[in-house]
Amino acid sequence: MTKKITVSAEEQLAEIKVGCAEIIAEDELLAKLKRSYLAQKPLRVKMGADPSSPDIHLGHTVVLNKLRLFQSFGHHIIFIIGDFTARIGDPTGKSKTRPPLTVEQVRSYAKTYQEQIFRVLDATRTEIVYNSTWLDTLTPMDFIRLMATRTVQQIIVREDFSKRLEENTPIHLHELVYPLLQGYDSVHLRADLELGGTDQKFNLLFGREMQRQAGQEAQCTLTVPLLEGLDGVQKMSKSLNNYIGISEPSREMFGKSMSISDDLMLRFYELLSRKGRSFIEDVKASLKNGTLHPMEAKKNLAQEIVEQYWGAGEARVARQHFEETFSNRKIPTDLPVHAIACDADGRVNVIDVCMQLAFCPSRTEARRLLKQKGLHLDGKTVEAEWLQLTPGQEYIFKQGKLKMAKLVVTGL
Repeated sequence: MTKKITVSAEEQLAEIKVGCAEIIAEDELLAKLKRSYLAQKPLRVKMGADPSSPDIHLGHTVVLNKLRLFQSFGHHIIFIIGDFTARIGDPTGKSKTRPPLTVEQVRSYAKTYQEQIFRVLDATRTEIVYNSTWLDTLTPMDFIRLMATRTVQQIIVREDFSKRLEENTPIHLHELVYPLLQGYDSVHLRADLELGGTDQKFNLLFGREMQRQAGQEAQCTLTVPLLEGLDGVQKMSKSLNNYIGISEPSREMFGKSMSISDDLMLRFYELLSRKGRSFIEDVKASLKNGTLHPMEAKKNLAQEIVEQYWGAGEARVARQHFEETFSNRKIPTDLPVHAIACDADGRVNVIDVCMQLAFCPSRTEARRLLKQKGLHLDGKTVEAEWLQLTPGQEYIFKQGKLKMAKLVVTGL
């Protein structure tokens, strides 16, 4: 579905640059945007992702939102599901060789991944392609010719590889091929622009050089920052449990968004808000002159984030629930009720309770929360793993500020 390009090249670039880390090269991109606007021919904007895990969190949506912006301007979005390259494993940021994924794993993850990206992108105006379509057809001689376009020196300067060489950590030959294959994707698709995180810069530039060598106009590259997680330090990651998943319940998504620091809030506005450059500048100015309280700004942000994935109505309900529960210290009347069995002595294990309520991903995490005094029963901090409770009585059990349930104790 083609959309008329009505926004000038200069205006497009100004919006594109919000929250952007680097554009190579900005003057080239502006020239491409001008040609596109005058000819009413959309740019071919490419992004690829290896479905190495099934879940998408807000950190992944930073670049997806930028794709959405290009899409709103009328450009053609090509989203590559790297079902071939996922079986190799991107060595980016890795201190050791990634374990290979099976074909079945890749297919399963790809299906889930595709479903989730359409919660950000317009499915009717997004071309989804699988790079196995063309990479599976390459012969051994094609691979040799492809490898002949680059030198070992050009690949080994990559920080991930040079560091592993210094530490005498193995680098397998198939890992050196990965940037070549990602670059070949750009050649095959004749991309005008490729997007990725800052950690993808090396791979993106490979595509630019390989296009030149193939006699094509080189793609521009646009990188976005890696979004910090809820801890405000390390990048958002499921393995670090500092993430906000886009499929999480609306109330939990709102509550997690409210737990970020005021400094991180501004970064979230820049990287996650879809309301545009002037709106974000107004928020910053209002916070600076004191006409907007940081707490109100954070609630507005949390509401916008929830609205993106659950709709306006659900976002309003999530905000109301948060304000009633946490701002006004009220206990919600619709708390889920869970029956918890005690032992013969009337004791309940709080680690078991956390796992039964799905408050924690593992028993290790539950014990960490207990040790850090992150569990509460009827408003009091839980100090011990075993609690003496009364069968038939109801208790309010909380994990931090975000998760709460009503427990009814039963006998064995």
